[in-house]
Amino acid sequence: MSRIAYVNGRYRPLRKAMVSVEDRGLQFADGVYEVCEVRGGQIVDERRHMERFDRSLAELRIARPMVPTALAVVMRETIARNRVRDGIVYVQITRGAARRDFPFPDAVATKPTLIVTARGNDIARLERLASEGVAVITMPDIRWGRVDIKSVALLPNVLAKQAARDQGAHEAWLTDRQGRVTEGASSNAWIVSRDGTILTHPLGHDILPGVTRSVVIKVIKAQGLAFEERAFTVEEAYQAREAFVTSASQIVLPVVAIDGRPVGNGAPGLVAAALRREYYRFAETS
Repeated sequence: MSRIAYVNGRYRPLRKAMVSVEDRGLQFADGVYEVCEVRGGQIVDERRHMERFDRSLAELRIARPMVPTALAVVMRETIARNRVRDGIVYVQITRGAARRDFPFPDAVATKPTLIVTARGNDIARLERLASEGVAVITMPDIRWGRVDIKSVALLPNVLAKQAARDQGAHEAWLTDRQGRVTEGASSNAWIVSRDGTILTHPLGHDILPGVTRSVVIKVIKAQGLAFEERAFTVEEAYQAREAFVTSASQIVLPVVAIDGRPVGNGAPGLVAAALRREYYRFAETS
Protein backbone atom coordinates (compact mmCIF):
# COMPACT_ATOMS: atom_id res chain seq x y z
CA MET A 1 0.00 0.00 0.00
CA SER A 2 1.32 3.44 -0.93
CA ARG A 3 1.88 5.73 2.04
CA ILE A 4 -0.27 8.86 2.24
CA ALA A 5 0.84 12.33 3.34
CA TYR A 6 -1.22 15.39 4.18
CA VAL A 7 0.25 18.58 2.73
CA ASN A 8 -1.55 21.93 2.90
CA GLY A 9 -5.10 20.65 2.72
CA ARG A 10 -4.66 17.59 0.52
CA TYR A 11 -4.01 13.89 1.16
CA ARG A 12 -1.57 12.68 -1.48
CA PRO A 13 0.51 9.56 -2.18
CA LEU A 14 3.88 10.16 -0.57
CA ARG A 15 5.72 10.26 -3.90
CA LYS A 16 3.41 13.05 -5.11
CA ALA A 17 3.32 15.10 -1.91
CA MET A 18 5.27 18.31 -2.55
CA VAL A 19 6.06 21.75 -1.15
CA SER A 20 7.40 24.85 -2.88
CA VAL A 21 11.13 25.12 -3.56
CA GLU A 22 10.89 28.46 -1.74
CA ASP A 23 9.40 26.95 1.40
CA ARG A 24 11.30 28.42 4.34
CA GLY A 25 11.55 25.00 5.93
CA LEU A 26 13.70 23.95 2.99
CA GLN A 27 15.59 27.23 2.62
CA PHE A 28 16.22 28.12 6.28
CA ALA A 29 14.99 25.21 8.45
CA ASP A 30 12.39 27.78 9.52
CA GLY A 31 9.87 25.40 11.02
CA VAL A 32 9.04 23.07 13.89
CA TYR A 33 7.81 19.52 14.23
CA GLU A 34 6.38 16.95 16.62
CA VAL A 35 6.47 13.16 16.67
CA CYS A 36 3.79 11.25 18.60
CA GLU A 37 3.74 7.54 19.26
CA VAL A 38 0.76 5.61 17.89
CA ARG A 39 -0.19 2.54 19.91
CA GLY A 40 -3.14 0.36 18.98
CA GLY A 41 -4.18 3.01 16.47
CA GLN A 42 -4.37 5.69 19.20
CA ILE A 43 -2.10 8.71 19.72
CA VAL A 44 -0.11 8.53 22.95
CA ASP A 45 0.41 11.70 25.02
CA GLU A 46 -1.21 13.88 22.37
CA ARG A 47 -1.98 16.69 24.82
CA ARG A 48 1.61 16.96 26.02
CA HIS A 49 3.00 16.82 22.48
CA MET A 50 0.63 19.51 21.23
CA GLU A 51 1.44 21.77 24.18
CA ARG A 52 5.13 21.50 23.30
CA PHE A 53 4.31 22.03 19.62
CA ASP A 54 2.45 25.26 20.42
CA ARG A 55 5.37 26.43 22.54
CA SER A 56 7.84 25.83 19.69
CA LEU A 57 5.58 27.67 17.24
CA ALA A 58 5.25 30.61 19.63
CA GLU A 59 9.02 30.81 20.17
CA LEU A 60 9.54 31.12 16.39
CA ARG A 61 6.44 33.32 15.92
CA ILE A 62 4.87 30.94 13.41
CA ALA A 63 1.08 30.96 13.20
CA ARG A 64 -0.91 27.75 13.42
CA PRO A 65 -2.44 27.00 9.97
CA MET A 66 -5.51 25.45 11.63
CA VAL A 67 -7.11 25.20 15.06
CA PRO A 68 -6.04 22.33 17.36
CA THR A 69 -9.25 20.34 16.88
CA ALA A 70 -8.85 20.43 13.10
CA LEU A 71 -5.22 19.34 13.34
CA ALA A 72 -6.27 16.45 15.57
CA VAL A 73 -8.69 15.32 12.85
CA VAL A 74 -5.97 15.51 10.19
CA MET A 75 -3.56 13.51 12.37
CA ARG A 76 -6.11 10.74 12.93
CA GLU A 77 -7.12 10.66 9.29
CA THR A 78 -3.46 10.35 8.25
CA ILE A 79 -2.98 7.49 10.72
CA ALA A 80 -6.11 5.77 9.37
CA ARG A 81 -5.20 6.23 5.70
CA ASN A 82 -1.78 4.71 6.37
CA ARG A 83 -3.33 1.87 8.42
CA VAL A 84 -0.91 2.46 11.28
CA ARG A 85 -1.61 0.46 14.42
CA ASP A 86 1.75 0.81 16.17
CA GLY A 87 4.13 3.50 14.96
CA ILE A 88 4.41 7.27 14.81
CA VAL A 89 2.60 10.29 13.44
CA TYR A 90 4.81 13.21 12.35
CA VAL A 91 3.59 16.82 12.15
CA GLN A 92 5.64 19.68 10.68
CA ILE A 93 4.77 23.35 10.27
CA THR A 94 7.04 25.82 8.50
CA ARG A 95 6.64 29.56 8.05
CA GLY A 96 5.59 28.87 4.46
CA ALA A 97 6.80 29.74 0.97
CA ALA A 98 8.14 33.22 0.21
CA ARG A 99 10.87 34.93 -1.77
CA ARG A 100 14.18 33.91 -0.27
CA ASP A 101 15.14 36.56 2.27
CA PHE A 102 16.30 36.22 5.85
CA PRO A 103 13.70 38.39 7.66
CA PHE A 104 10.22 36.99 8.21
CA PRO A 105 7.94 37.44 5.19
CA ASP A 106 4.63 39.25 5.57
CA ALA A 107 2.52 37.08 7.87
CA VAL A 108 -0.75 37.90 6.11
CA ALA A 109 0.53 37.07 2.65
CA THR A 110 2.48 33.95 3.68
CA LYS A 111 0.50 30.89 4.73
CA PRO A 112 2.34 28.36 6.93
CA THR A 113 3.03 24.94 5.42
CA LEU A 114 1.53 21.94 7.21
CA ILE A 115 2.77 18.39 6.64
CA VAL A 116 1.48 15.27 8.41
CA THR A 117 2.75 11.73 7.83
CA ALA A 118 2.41 8.43 9.66
CA ARG A 119 4.22 5.11 9.51
CA GLY A 120 4.44 1.85 11.40
CA ASN A 121 7.32 0.84 13.64
CA ASP A 122 9.16 -2.47 13.70
CA ILE A 123 7.83 -3.48 17.11
CA ALA A 124 9.75 -6.75 17.17
CA ARG A 125 13.01 -4.88 16.60
CA LEU A 126 12.23 -2.35 19.35
CA GLU A 127 11.43 -5.11 21.81
CA ARG A 128 14.66 -6.89 20.89
CA LEU A 129 16.65 -3.70 21.48
CA ALA A 130 14.91 -3.26 24.83
CA SER A 131 15.78 -6.79 25.90
CA GLU A 132 19.39 -6.64 24.70
CA GLY A 133 20.22 -2.99 25.35
CA VAL A 134 22.04 -0.60 23.03
CA ALA A 135 25.41 1.12 22.79
CA VAL A 136 25.98 4.88 22.73
CA ILE A 137 28.97 7.08 22.01
CA THR A 138 29.75 10.53 23.39
CA MET A 139 30.70 13.55 21.30
CA PRO A 140 30.67 17.38 21.61
CA ASP A 141 27.31 19.12 21.36
CA ILE A 142 27.61 21.52 18.39
CA ARG A 143 23.91 22.43 18.11
CA TRP A 144 22.49 25.95 18.31
CA GLY A 145 21.65 27.57 21.64
CA ARG A 146 17.88 26.94 21.64
CA VAL A 147 17.49 23.20 21.31
CA ASP A 148 14.49 23.46 23.66
CA ILE A 149 12.60 24.57 20.51
CA LYS A 150 11.78 21.47 18.47
CA SER A 151 12.88 23.00 15.19
CA VAL A 152 13.63 21.19 11.94
CA ALA A 153 17.26 22.45 12.05
CA LEU A 154 18.65 18.99 12.76
CA LEU A 155 21.92 18.79 10.80
CA PRO A 156 24.11 18.45 13.95
CA ASN A 157 21.81 15.66 15.11
CA VAL A 158 22.14 13.95 11.73
CA LEU A 159 25.95 14.12 11.96
CA ALA A 160 25.88 12.75 15.51
CA LYS A 161 23.59 9.88 14.53
CA GLN A 162 25.82 9.01 11.59
CA ALA A 163 28.91 9.07 13.82
CA ALA A 164 27.16 6.64 16.15
CA ARG A 165 26.25 4.36 13.26
CA ASP A 166 29.80 4.48 11.92
CA GLN A 167 31.00 3.20 15.31
CA GLY A 168 28.34 0.50 15.57
CA ALA A 169 26.32 2.34 18.21
CA HIS A 170 22.62 3.16 18.43
CA GLU A 171 22.81 6.72 19.73
CA ALA A 172 25.20 9.61 20.39
CA TRP A 173 25.21 11.40 23.74
CA LEU A 174 26.15 15.05 23.32
CA THR A 175 28.45 16.78 25.79
CA ASP A 176 28.90 20.44 26.74
CA ARG A 177 32.21 22.27 27.27
CA GLN A 178 32.39 21.04 30.85
CA GLY A 179 32.20 17.41 29.73
CA ARG A 180 28.63 16.97 30.95
CA VAL A 181 26.06 15.00 28.98
CA THR A 182 23.21 17.17 27.70
CA GLU A 183 21.05 14.64 25.84
CA GLY A 184 21.09 12.22 22.94
CA ALA A 185 20.89 13.19 19.28
CA SER A 186 17.24 12.07 19.26
CA SER A 187 16.55 11.15 22.87
CA ASN A 188 16.96 12.22 26.49
CA ALA A 189 19.86 10.64 28.38
CA TRP A 190 19.68 9.05 31.85
CA ILE A 191 21.90 7.16 34.26
CA VAL A 192 21.47 5.38 37.58
CA SER A 193 24.39 6.51 39.74
CA ARG A 194 26.50 4.28 41.99
CA ASP A 195 24.31 5.22 44.97
CA GLY A 196 21.12 4.30 43.07
CA THR A 197 19.94 7.82 42.18
CA ILE A 198 18.38 8.28 38.75
CA LEU A 199 19.88 11.33 37.02
CA THR A 200 18.94 13.31 33.93
CA HIS A 201 19.86 16.79 32.71
CA PRO A 202 17.56 19.59 33.99
CA LEU A 203 15.34 21.49 31.58
CA GLY A 204 16.73 24.61 29.94
CA HIS A 205 17.69 25.99 26.55
CA ASP A 206 20.30 23.23 26.12
CA ILE A 207 17.95 20.22 25.97
CA LEU A 208 14.60 19.40 24.43
CA PRO A 209 11.82 19.02 27.04
CA GLY A 210 10.98 15.45 26.10
CA VAL A 211 7.38 14.38 26.51
CA THR A 212 8.47 10.82 27.26
CA ARG A 213 10.98 12.27 29.72
CA SER A 214 8.18 14.03 31.61
CA VAL A 215 6.12 10.84 31.85
CA VAL A 216 9.11 8.79 33.01
CA ILE A 217 9.68 11.31 35.81
CA LYS A 218 6.08 10.70 36.92
CA VAL A 219 6.75 6.94 36.96
CA ILE A 220 9.95 7.43 38.96
CA LYS A 221 8.21 9.56 41.58
CA ALA A 222 5.24 7.20 41.80
CA GLN A 223 7.61 4.32 42.51
CA GLY A 224 9.45 6.29 45.17
CA LEU A 225 12.83 5.99 43.46
CA ALA A 226 15.68 8.37 44.22
CA PHE A 227 15.78 11.00 41.48
CA GLU A 228 17.68 14.20 40.72
CA GLU A 229 17.58 16.55 37.75
CA ARG A 230 21.21 17.55 37.32
CA ALA A 231 23.88 17.35 34.68
CA PHE A 232 26.17 14.33 34.92
CA THR A 233 29.63 13.94 33.44
CA VAL A 234 30.81 11.35 30.96
CA GLU A 235 32.97 9.86 33.72
CA GLU A 236 29.90 9.48 35.93
CA ALA A 237 28.16 7.74 33.05
CA TYR A 238 31.09 5.32 32.70
CA GLN A 239 30.76 4.46 36.40
CA ALA A 240 26.95 4.23 36.47
CA ARG A 241 24.99 1.17 37.55
CA GLU A 242 22.61 1.62 34.62
CA ALA A 243 21.93 3.96 31.73
CA PHE A 244 19.03 4.41 29.36
CA VAL A 245 17.49 6.75 26.80
CA THR A 246 13.91 7.92 26.37
CA SER A 247 11.95 9.15 23.36
CA ALA A 248 8.47 8.88 21.88
CA SER A 249 9.49 6.17 19.42
CA GLN A 250 11.60 4.14 21.87
CA ILE A 251 9.94 4.78 25.28
CA VAL A 252 12.66 3.56 27.68
CA LEU A 253 15.63 1.85 26.04
CA PRO A 254 18.47 0.44 28.18
CA VAL A 255 22.05 1.45 27.36
CA VAL A 256 24.60 -1.30 27.98
CA ALA A 257 27.77 0.33 26.61
CA ILE A 258 29.13 3.89 26.43
CA ASP A 259 32.14 4.58 24.21
CA GLY A 260 32.83 0.85 24.12
CA ARG A 261 32.78 0.49 27.92
CA PRO A 262 30.15 -1.75 29.53
CA VAL A 263 27.61 -0.05 31.78
CA GLY A 264 27.25 -1.97 35.05
CA ASN A 265 27.40 -5.66 34.20
CA GLY A 266 26.86 -4.94 30.50
CA ALA A 267 23.22 -6.03 30.50
CA PRO A 268 19.92 -4.09 30.70
CA GLY A 269 19.25 -3.01 34.28
CA LEU A 270 16.25 -3.54 36.53
CA VAL A 271 15.39 0.16 36.82
CA ALA A 272 15.15 0.71 33.06
CA ALA A 273 13.11 -2.46 32.66
CA ALA A 274 10.68 -1.39 35.39
CA LEU A 275 10.26 2.11 33.94
CA ARG A 276 9.58 0.70 30.50
CA ARG A 277 7.07 -1.78 31.90
CA GLU A 278 5.17 0.87 33.86
CA TYR A 279 5.29 3.67 31.29
CA TYR A 280 1.86 3.26 29.71
CA ARG A 281 0.07 3.36 33.06
CA PHE A 282 1.11 7.02 33.28
CA ALA A 283 0.99 8.02 29.61
CA GLU A 284 -2.15 9.53 28.11
CA THR A 285 -3.74 7.57 25.28
CA SER A 286 -6.53 9.22 23.29
